[in-house]
Amino acid sequence: MSVKEGDFLRLDYTGKVQETEEVFDTTDEKVAEEEGIFSDKKIYGAIPIIVGAGHVLKGIEEALIGMDEGDEKTVEIPPAEGYGERDPKLMQLIPMSEFRKQGMKPQVGMSISLENTTGVIRSVSGGRVRVDFNHELAGKNLQFKIKVEKIIEDDEEKIRSMIDLHYPNPNIDSSKHQVKIEDGKAIIQMDEMVKFDKQSYMDITFIRFRISRDIWENMENVDKVEFVDAFEKKVEEEAEKDVKPEETADVPEEVAEEVAEETSEEKSEETSEETETIAEEVLEERIEEKKDE
Repeated sequence: MSVKEGDFLRLDYTGKVQETEEVFDTTDEKVAEEEGIFSDKKIYGAIPIIVGAGHVLKGIEEALIGMDEGDEKTVEIPPAEGYGERDPKLMQLIPMSEFRKQGMKPQVGMSISLENTTGVIRSVSGGRVRVDFNHELAGKNLQFKIKVEKIIEDDEEKIRSMIDLHYPNPNIDSSKHQVKIEDGKAIIQMDEMVKFDKQSYMDITFIRFRISRDIWENMENVDKVEFVDAFEKKVEEEAEKDVKPEETADVPEEVAEEVAEETSEEKSEETSEETETIAEEVLEERIEEKKDE
C-alpha cells in the first residue's frame, strides 16, 4: 500500500542544513544526542502526520507520495519549499532604551519575543540592537532523510495519532485514551493525567480544536468530535470494624478521659482532611462544568 494524500502515518526524519551538514532536527533520540541537540522537553520517535495537512514541509509531503511502509528516502528542500528566503524587512533596529525598560541586557545570539514573534539579536552597538526576525532556517537549503515507519489504517488509531501530534506530553499514555465512533461522531475521553495539565483553558481549547479539525477534515466517517471529561468517585475500603479489643489493665479515670480526648482530636483531623479532599474534587468538577458551558 503506497502513501497518498490524506493518509495518516508515522514518520521518522532527520533534517540538516545542506551547506554545513549541521543537523537541526530529528526524531531519533540517539542522533539528537550525538549531534548535541538533545532536549528533555521533546518526545522522540516517529511523529504522526496526515499527508497534505501541513504538518511537515510541503517538499516532504510531496516526497512521501508513492512511498511504501518501511521505505526510506533523502529529500532536498530549497528555501522556496522550506522556510522561505530571508526578508531584509524582518531585520529591525531597536533602541537600547527599550531593553533597559524591561531590565534586559541584550547580547548577541539572545532570543527575544516581540508581538508574538521570536527574533535573534545579531549585533549590539551605538545604543541600538539589531534583531533578526527571519526564521533561523530561512534562505537555507535543507536535506531530510525520511522513513515511513507506519501507515495507519485503523480509525481509532488515527484519532489517537492526532492527539499524540497536537498534545505531546510524556506523562500521557495514548493507549489509555478511550475512543469510539458512533453515527459520524468521534467520542474521546483522554487519559486522566490530562486533568493535571497546567496549560490554560484557552490553550487546551485550541489543542482540542486542532485535533478535531484534522479528524473531521481527513476521516470521511466523522463529522463531529466530542471530548468527554469524566470524574469518578474514589471509594476507599473501610477498615474492619469487628476487631476485638485487647484485654487491658484497669486505667485510672483521668487517664482514660485524656486518651479519649486525643482519639477524638485525631478523628476530627482525619474528618477535616477528608472533607478538604472531597471539596477539592467537587471544586475541580464544577470548574470543568463551567468551562464546558
